[in-house]
Amino acid sequence: MKFFFVLLLLISSFNALAVEVVIHNLSSLSSNAQNTVSIWVNQSVEKTQNTLGPLKQTTLPIYLKPQYFAFEPVPWATVKRNNPDGLELHIDRYASLNAFTKDWTLYHELSHLYLPLLPYSGFWLSEGFASYMQNVIMRDSGIITQPQFVQRLNAGFDRARMQTKTKTQPLNKLSADMWKQRAQQRVYWTGAAFFAQADLKLQKQGLSVAGIIKQYQVCCRPARSSAKTFIKELDKLSGSSVFTTLYAKYNTRTDFPDISKEQLNTL
Repeated sequence: MKFFFVLLLLISSFNALAVEVVIHNLSSLSSNAQNTVSIWVNQSVEKTQNTLGPLKQTTLPIYLKPQYFAFEPVPWATVKRNNPDGLELHIDRYASLNAFTKDWTLYHELSHLYLPLLPYSGFWLSEGFASYMQNVIMRDSGIITQPQFVQRLNAGFDRARMQTKTKTQPLNKLSADMWKQRAQQRVYWTGAAFFAQADLKLQKQGLSVAGIIKQYQVCCRPARSSAKTFIKELDKLSGSSVFTTLYAKYNTRTDFPDISKEQLNTL
């Protein structure tokens, strides 16, 4: 009887995903690890969809790359753009469910799937959205507290401020060359600041970035897009000029915006 209720709970949870999660290479793990990874992946997709809405795609392939020696649960991951889009996850095969759940990486990569593939010069938007939203998802689902949410964002912003002192190119130029320049901190977290400021402005209209992205999934998300087209669609959905105005400030900026902990605490 106990097994029946556990099975029923898992089926109900998986059905709530509204997307079929297909985990490749799961059989390379022990039976206990298979169960752990399956629960972690499906619960993470559910948490993400609770914040951002259902993914547009009906199938989500997850390609596992288990490691024997890893210093963190998910040392590396990436989006695999295809039809459908998927994720490649390099994981610690011995990590616990609790360790996986508290790791930010999967929430970050899942967030990428809500945006179209943008050109390299617009990667500050892609990475900024994922860096900001990973913390929103973890906060919304109770994995981190509101003070931890503020602390994590502020820490990321501090790293970006520091790197901005040496990486002084316009943001769109640096974005296109961030791997060679090793400028990920400035690119990722300046992009996150963009979406945090957008949320602050949208709050005045009773809206949110997550809510606009939910609508974007339903009506407008293509496989690829220019940054300007993406931004214009978000403004149409919000009935405002919030995104276009911020984009004009951020796209070629060479400094880091001024965002206080007090402002972040209102998000």
